[in-house]
Amino acid sequence: MSDPRVVRVLEAVGQIEPVDDREARSIERLLAEVQRLERPFDEEADLVHLTASGFVVGTRGTVLHRHRRLGIWVQPGGHVDGNEDPEHAALRETTEETGLTVVHPPSGPLLLHVDCHVGPRGHTHLDLRYVVLGPALEPAPASDESQEVRWCSFREAPALAEAPLAPALARLEEVWLLHQPEWRAIVEAMDPRTRS
Repeated sequence: MSDPRVVRVLEAVGQIEPVDDREARSIERLLAEVQRLERPFDEEADLVHLTASGFVVGTRGTVLHRHRRLGIWVQPGGHVDGNEDPEHAALRETTEETGLTVVHPPSGPLLLHVDCHVGPRGHTHLDLRYVVLGPALEPAPASDESQEVRWCSFREAPALAEAPLAPALARLEEVWLLHQPEWRAIVEAMDPRTRS
């Protein structure tokens, strides 16, 4: 595989311990599809392609939005543009869909979860779900994005989100608690209201 983005994705996916059978099947399918696809990030090349999304985490929990086409509450995300890295696509899509400036953890992009699912227009998304850190500001998406975007506590997020998302949200909470002192300082520094 000559695309270094694909090599990095395969390495990151290989590090994931699936949270449930659905994720295990998703990883298996992603690995098989990536071998078959000539341009795995290109949504025009095949109905099956890699996408990227961001699980925003911060002092208020996580951010979910109601998908405009599918009508379900999920983490922000979407297609990878051109030669964009999926890690960057997760940041870009999250910022576009929430209006929040988000960053990867200081150790670098952290692939938390993989999910294969039906997307709009008959597409199948092989979704790479990264942890991104966000300030406790109110979401303010662009006017052409879903306006139903909100912070959810880790307790309320699974009740609002699409049911298959619950195991990933539980993992997200575990990761936040593990890194909370360091990540809390980062997200608080991102919030202009907390700067002196």
